[in-house]
Amino acid sequence: MILSTDPLFEREYFEKYYTDYALQNPPRKMRFYRALAERAAEGIERPRILELGCAFGLFLSSLNPSWRRYGLDVSEFAIDRARRAVPDAKLSVSSAAEIPFDDSFDIIAAFDVIEHLPDLEKAALSVRSKLIPGGYFIFVVPVYDGPTGPLIRLLDRDPTHLRKESRDYWLDWARGRFQVIEWRGIYRYLLPGGYYLHRPTRMFRRYTPAIAVIARRGETD
Repeated sequence: MILSTDPLFEREYFEKYYTDYALQNPPRKMRFYRALAERAAEGIERPRILELGCAFGLFLSSLNPSWRRYGLDVSEFAIDRARRAVPDAKLSVSSAAEIPFDDSFDIIAAFDVIEHLPDLEKAALSVRSKLIPGGYFIFVVPVYDGPTGPLIRLLDRDPTHLRKESRDYWLDWARGRFQVIEWRGIYRYLLPGGYYLHRPTRMFRRYTPAIAVIARRGETD
C-alpha cells in the first residue's frame, strides 16, 4: 500500500529512473496536457483543478495563474520542487487514494500516475468523491498491447509500474466508473540527441505506446 509518503519515490527514484525528467517533459508536452484541461474547463471562469502525482509541478505551472491549482504526490522530494515551481498552488504530500483537500474539483488530472497505484478502486472512489457532478477526470497511461507493446515492456525500467495493461483494460476501467468522452493515442519517446517525440493521434490510437483519456463524472452520480 502507498502511504501518505513513500520512500520509494524520493530523490533516489528520480535520479535512477528519470535522470532525463526535464527532457521527457518538454513545454510542448505540457501544452498538450494543458489543452486537455482547457477543453474540460470550457465555460468555467476560474477552474479548480487537482493534479494527482504532480511531481515537480511542471503541468500546474503551465496553467493560467487564474486557475485554482492543487497538487499532491507521495514524494516529499517532488513536492519540495513543486512548491518552488508553483508557489501559489495548494500542495500536499499524500496519495491519490487519500486526497486531503476539503474542496471539490472541476477537473482532476493524473499523468503517468495510476499505473503505479496498488488499489485502483480506492483511487477511483477518491477521485469520484472529489469531482463535482459533471466534473472531468483526465489521465494518461502507458499501454503494453499492440505492435509497440513488446518494445515498451523492454524499455520500461521502472519497477513501480504495477499495472502493465492494455488500452482496452484502461478504457473498460474508466467506462465502469465514469463517462468516457474522448480518448486518443500518444507516440512518445526520448530520441538520441535529447529530442522528445510527443505526437498525439486519433487515427492511430490503437497502435501507440500511451493513451490519453478524458472522462466525466455523471451529473446525477
